[in-house]
Amino acid sequence: KNACEQGECGSCSVYLDGTLVCACLVLAGQAEGRDLVTVEGIGSAESLHPVQAAFVEAGAVQCGFCTPGLIVATHDLLRRVPQPTTVQIREALAGNICRCTGYAKIIDAVHLAAGRMGSS
Repeated sequence: KNACEQGECGSCSVYLDGTLVCACLVLAGQAEGRDLVTVEGIGSAESLHPVQAAFVEAGAVQCGFCTPGLIVATHDLLRRVPQPTTVQIREALAGNICRCTGYAKIIDAVHLAAGRMGSS
């Protein structure tokens, strides 16, 4: 997805060999032969990942432009910190810019996903 093309907005957040990166900062040659996971690899239309479902339920998906990056960044956070505080969520998602939601619903979605993933 083309957005800032400078690694500043987080819309293109992906996993490269298990590490969260901005895809716009990775050359195709640098990704060759490496494990690359985008938002499509986290869930599917038939079976949403709990993070994706929480974003939908919390209404944190308004225009949808930033949503893929936020989903991947949230997934990464919850892999590392299963029950993050609001401060930890804000820090983890600081590199993801959203112009629509004001972040409150995004934070709600992360807490919702953490609760669901922690109980499964």
